[in-house]
Amino acid sequence: MRWPDERCKEFTPLEQIRDVARDERSVAGLASAALPAGCGELVQGTLDGVPCLVTCPIDRYSIARVRVREDGRWVAPSDIPKSLAALRRALSSLGREATGLEVALVTDIPRGRGYGSSTADIGACLYALGEALDEPLAPAEVARLAVSVEPTDSTLFPGLTLFDHRAGSFAEALGQAPPLAVLVVDPGIEVDTLAYNRVDRREALRGLAAEHREAFGLLRQGIARGDIGAIGAAATLSARVHQHLLDNPLLDRVEGLARDLGAVGVCRAHSGSLIGILLNPEQADPLSFTQYVRQRIDAPVDVQWRRLVDGGVCRP
Repeated sequence: MRWPDERCKEFTPLEQIRDVARDERSVAGLASAALPAGCGELVQGTLDGVPCLVTCPIDRYSIARVRVREDGRWVAPSDIPKSLAALRRALSSLGREATGLEVALVTDIPRGRGYGSSTADIGACLYALGEALDEPLAPAEVARLAVSVEPTDSTLFPGLTLFDHRAGSFAEALGQAPPLAVLVVDPGIEVDTLAYNRVDRREALRGLAAEHREAFGLLRQGIARGDIGAIGAAATLSARVHQHLLDNPLLDRVEGLARDLGAVGVCRAHSGSLIGILLNPEQADPLSFTQYVRQRIDAPVDVQWRRLVDGGVCRP
């Protein structure tokens, strides 16, 4: 695979990164890493007044390649300012301010809809940087750096993780992702996440605290027991409750379709427009289910069949 000097417009499948990264192992100062996108969150809300979430990672990735330049020069795309800011903060934290970088990023993750595109970009870049410098960064350090740039998803951590996405004050490992299919319904509507995060919702969140605690409790139990029914119930509760904070006009319709398909529940982007239908893959047919949903929504939507995956960095 040939890496471009500018941001690639077409996605390079994750499998290809493995061949590239194997070749890079023998090259000092060069490394690649990938991080998954998400279909919104399984649950988002507050616990004891702290905003937190559990992202719904799916098999769609940002792939970063970082090469260390000792001449201090930077060669990088201009359209990834958040990733570049995180890389500069990482170099400063490591005492390598004078180090330059060559950065390439390959992704097809859309912006502003709830896929966690910025987190995937930033995380992939930071993990690749650590490997390139031969100073691997732990997930907690990657999260600290990412949160210093903007609120961040829990896909930075292995498995499924409950995370304070605003301040990074805690991260609780919940377990590995169970076998679930995610039928992603994407209306293509962008939400200004910076504007969304600027709104003070503390009063409204206090009023929803009991429902959030119930949803997080259900999710914890479901992941610990491998109970996809409980996971689906937790996600559905969180999706419904969040209508009080950000209405998604497709939610009722998609939830009805989920019931028709025998899904375990629905999830949503809590600061975006995505909705996911959570399905037992052994009881679902990708082609017919995708067509069913696409044909029954009276709006232009993209419907994708995806898998729930573990979060965290992907390496060969």
